[in-house]
Amino acid sequence: MKRKLQRARAPLPKFPSDKAAAEYFQTHSVAEVWNQLAEGKAAKLSKSLAKAIRERHAAAKAPISIRLGVDQIAAARTIASAKSVGYQTQLRMWIAEGIRREAKQA
Repeated sequence: MKRKLQRARAPLPKFPSDKAAAEYFQTHSVAEVWNQLAEGKAAKLSKSLAKAIRERHAAAKAPISIRLGVDQIAAARTIASAKSVGYQTQLRMWIAEGIRREAKQA
C-alpha cells in the first residue's frame, strides 16, 4: 500500500548530509513547490566523461527504413514477447547475428 507523502516546504531546508536529504525526500513530495525551487547549476563534465559521451553518441544507431511482411512482423513480435524484449530489438539481434555469421564465412 502506498503511503501519502507530506507536502515539502518551500524553500527546502538545508540538509547536514546526503543521508538526511534522502530521508526527507522519502517522506515529502516536492510536486507542489517544484516551481518555487531555485534553479540548480549545470553540471560541469570532466574531459574524459565528455569524450566518452561524444564517442557513445557517434556510435549511436542510425534509423533505416525496411519493408517487412505483416506476418513477419507478427512473428517477430510473438518471439520477442516470449523473450521479454521489444520486437525491434529482436530484429536488430537477428541482423547482428546474421552479419557475424556471414563475416565468418567471407
